[in-house]
Amino acid sequence: MPFERVSIVGLGLLGGSWGLALKEKGFSGTVQGCDRRDVLKQALSLGVIENGSEDPIEAVRGADLVILATPVSAIVDLLPALQPAISADALVTDVGSTKRLICDRARQLFSGASLFLGGHPMAGKERSGLERSEASLFRKARYALVPLRPDDLSDGRIQAFSTLLTRLEALPFVTDAVTHDRAVAFLSHLPQLMSTGLASLIAEQSGDNLLPLELAGPGFRDITRLAESPYALWRDICLTNVENLQSALGALIQKLESMKLHLSDRELERDFNEALKTRRRLHSLT
Repeated sequence: MPFERVSIVGLGLLGGSWGLALKEKGFSGTVQGCDRRDVLKQALSLGVIENGSEDPIEAVRGADLVILATPVSAIVDLLPALQPAISADALVTDVGSTKRLICDRARQLFSGASLFLGGHPMAGKERSGLERSEASLFRKARYALVPLRPDDLSDGRIQAFSTLLTRLEALPFVTDAVTHDRAVAFLSHLPQLMSTGLASLIAEQSGDNLLPLELAGPGFRDITRLAESPYALWRDICLTNVENLQSALGALIQKLESMKLHLSDRELERDFNEALKTRRRLHSLT
């Protein structure tokens, strides 16, 4: 393994899965965690980490790989606090679902020897928490890598991290923060809001048993699976990607209005055909 001491700040679903994945692939170095005392105790019992600290500054000292696995707003706040304590030879990365705000803050701070690389594993579940972490979570999942500067890709630390992802069977995908945030607004965040919105609509329509949920089929269950995600998990994502999400929602509303107008004519067939093309493209990417 290219790193010897890894520090994971935030031991939820993604942070915990990082620890388990490293151990499964034979990482012989030290994995240190940072979270609340009760979470650290659980992480130790599950074998996610070897030791831990409630103090993030202490947790990152001496680490050659620092993974920030907290919500986006916490990552933004942690960066200036942690930067002075991070080793000059270290690589710092994150798992935040939006990248522009994080990378803008990191660009202001990481201009010396230590290096920052934006990261976002396109993997997860509708429910979070350490108890749901899995060693296989990143397997066959795209893992977005967002360097602060194009030249950073030639740095040995980033090359080593990309190699590590490959060892974990993840699929590294290099992009920039602007492209990333627009893409995930349509491909990740919009599906969440669609699922939440539909489930919320059905709740509003179900009063007085006028819409019995007993008649819900597999399609409804599939499309509302993401509605189990809590607002606390998505608050930061929405706040840090407002413009892209407004654009995505606006485009969806326009599409739905068009479909509404063409319910009784063959124009609707075009949408079904285009949707089928997208699904086939997705299958070809797996």
